[in-house]
Amino acid sequence: MPEQPLRGQANRDLCGRLAAGRLERFIGVIYRPDTERWSHYVECSMPRQFDGYTWFDQTHAVEPLGQEPRAGVAETWPFGL
Repeated sequence: MPEQPLRGQANRDLCGRLAAGRLERFIGVIYRPDTERWSHYVECSMPRQFDGYTWFDQTHAVEPLGQEPRAGVAETWPFGL
């Protein structure tokens, strides 16, 4: 499916169907089962939060590029320079 814009008048029917609040999970949070719903999710409305979306029907795992030697001092930011 190609990119679908969520702004303007192009997809009014789609935007109407996506306007209802849905739970969006935060990325990079510490897992705490006792507060998961409160601390890991927020209610969002796609048309109000995003300009568009792209749906992928099929994906595959990313393959590592491998270790490439780097010249110079190792990158250590922000822990040391």
